[in-house]
Amino acid sequence: MSTDNVLLAAVRAHTRVLKLPTVARECETLGRQSLAEGWSPLQYLRALLDAELAVRAEHAIGRRMRAARLPVQKTMSQFDWRRPHGLERARVEDLARGAWIPTARNIVILGPVGTGKTHLAIALAIEAIKRGHHVLFYRASDLVRALTEARDARALSRLQERLRRVSLLVVDELGFVPFEKAGGELLFDVLSTRHERCATVITSNLAFSEWNRVFVDDKLTAALLDRLAQHAEVLVTRGPGDRVPAAATKKTDSRSDESKPKATQEVPALTR
Repeated sequence: MSTDNVLLAAVRAHTRVLKLPTVARECETLGRQSLAEGWSPLQYLRALLDAELAVRAEHAIGRRMRAARLPVQKTMSQFDWRRPHGLERARVEDLARGAWIPTARNIVILGPVGTGKTHLAIALAIEAIKRGHHVLFYRASDLVRALTEARDARALSRLQERLRRVSLLVVDELGFVPFEKAGGELLFDVLSTRHERCATVITSNLAFSEWNRVFVDDKLTAALLDRLAQHAEVLVTRGPGDRVPAAATKKTDSRSDESKPKATQEVPALTR
């Protein structure tokens, strides 16, 4: 066995101990490239470590994607901007950069069925995952069912803690499937606990003034909307022929009564 082969075997043995599989796989190929292109030893070492880090980052994204439980893969680049969505593309693309997540802001996407709300929510989740955030996706009815089952199995606190700590929680189709008052209270508790702690995306086909159908209790609804008003940005999608009120496409601000989404104030006039 040649000296080079002995050295290569020793390097690969060390990489197994150090758990550097990409270095083991690429060291020979990059070694030949470094000789051909006249790299310095540090350039060669940097290339090896860059390759290792790139693969690890890719694997980490894959793990976060699986943990997020996204129903489908819908990216921002796949969103059809040629359709009349009533959305400002630059604004949505700015949100995709995820600066709102570390500041624990929320995004509420309202609009009729079939106007891309779920696509946007999933795309924002994928962008968050790519940027290192841990994400969980639930349809509202599935989340209420999971909370109810956890309560009945005396495992509610464990699920609540997981929901509280995840960087981004996506609650899709709020109001699409009705649930009982107890379920609304459990969901309210989740959303209220995350207030000012972690970011949440909510999609709904209901105007804010109709959210009392979901939470049944008017006081719960008003309390939740008051919290959202302080830390939320509202996007309103539309279908062909729908008119979106200008006030509905502005950021919510607790200092502005006109833009606060209260239970008694109809922000978007949605078409079913």
